[in-house]
Amino acid sequence: MTEKNLFTLIPKVDEILDKATIKELLEYIPRKTVLDSIRTEIEKIRDEIKGKKYSEEDIVKAIESIDLKIRHRAEEKNAYKLKRVVNGTGVVIHTNLGRSLINEKIMDNVKEIAINYSNLEYDLETGARGSRYSHLEEIISEITGGEAAMVVNNNAAAVMLVLSTIARNKEVIVSRGELVEIGGSFRIPDVMEQSGASLVSVGTTNKTHLWDFENAINENTGALLKVHTSNYRILGFTSNVDSQELFLLKEKYKLPLIEDLGSGVLIDLSKYGIEYEPTVQESLKKGVDIVTFSGDKLLGGPQVGVIVGKKEYIQAMKRNPLTRAFRVDKFTISALEATLRYYLDESVAIEEIPTLAMLAMNLEEIDTKAVELKSRINRKISDNKIEIQIEDNFSEVGGGSLPLEKLPTKCIVLTLDGLSTQEFENNLRKFHIPIITRVYRDRVYLDLRTIKEEEFDIIAEGINFALNKVKGV
Repeated sequence: MTEKNLFTLIPKVDEILDKATIKELLEYIPRKTVLDSIRTEIEKIRDEIKGKKYSEEDIVKAIESIDLKIRHRAEEKNAYKLKRVVNGTGVVIHTNLGRSLINEKIMDNVKEIAINYSNLEYDLETGARGSRYSHLEEIISEITGGEAAMVVNNNAAAVMLVLSTIARNKEVIVSRGELVEIGGSFRIPDVMEQSGASLVSVGTTNKTHLWDFENAINENTGALLKVHTSNYRILGFTSNVDSQELFLLKEKYKLPLIEDLGSGVLIDLSKYGIEYEPTVQESLKKGVDIVTFSGDKLLGGPQVGVIVGKKEYIQAMKRNPLTRAFRVDKFTISALEATLRYYLDESVAIEEIPTLAMLAMNLEEIDTKAVELKSRINRKISDNKIEIQIEDNFSEVGGGSLPLEKLPTKCIVLTLDGLSTQEFENNLRKFHIPIITRVYRDRVYLDLRTIKEEEFDIIAEGINFALNKVKGV
């Protein structure tokens, strides 16, 4: 068949649009997306004919299967970019996978606020304009023991707002060993600089003493800052200055004391077999004036930065022009309020907040899940090219929290015989609900601590999909 005759085999756009399979697409995919997909596939075949890269038989087959290719392309173009994934990594607070999960019951409250009008900035008592911060201040103060509180869009913003309000154009003293990088290459010194405060670092990387702080205090000192190094630990020949010790300097020199706790722990996790992490309540009891922390790490809520402490400072922050740039929306407020309500009863918080429940999950429960998942996979797949085992391993807390903590867990371990492990893992990520795993020594690990039971069938189907793809089926 000549090149000219091959071109005549390509159906016209209108002809394709008139096909039943394409009409079905138009019921749930925008017409523009379908048209773009049709034109793209037609152009690909034209290029193949012009370039003579494929045999005549291949081109005829491509024309015959154009409907299916259009469907795949249109569905792929129409899919959301931000999508659900299965977290099989065992990293509980996985920054790249969205950090903390939100309880479904909490989302009922968010939905109620989202689809209706709300009193976001309306005072129901007076009938006048209200403050969005009023919805959270009382419950945060009740849980933490702080005089007042407010919430901004993340903890970096919280630190910047605090320093901008309290120490703009002044010096802030901080231990050199606490100048942390908080993720995405953002560093505490950079945040401080943007706030208008000048950084004065004291001590050394591994050792800082109280006298280091005192020697640095002068007439231009605006505040003392302590940063909890939640994302790393320095071990060995070390010493640090506790916030209780800094309280003595704060009182002596009448300076505000600020502490950035980072992860935002509201419960003593050591009760549940997890490494001790200082709580917000403890910092405030030690005399810290302002404490900042994240809402989407160990607190287990949405992404926010919480500021709690002395009322005079909080009130000044609410008047700071930066506050409007950092403010949170109604969805975040409703999700955080619902999350914080669980903390009114610690046992309920451990059970109902997904992050805390995963961290506190015992090995027996995880083993039961592993046995069931292995059974589901075996029922779906019968292939001597893949070996499925259950092995002991360790999960991580993640999210820049408790970096040394290793949580005993159980993993489903997949070993491929004569097939590419990397290609198999790539295909798991290409499944319609992507499955994210760990790969170690040419084996694929699925950690049951971070896998929900309702995801077992998804995983079994995903493994079957990835296996068939890597086999070329």
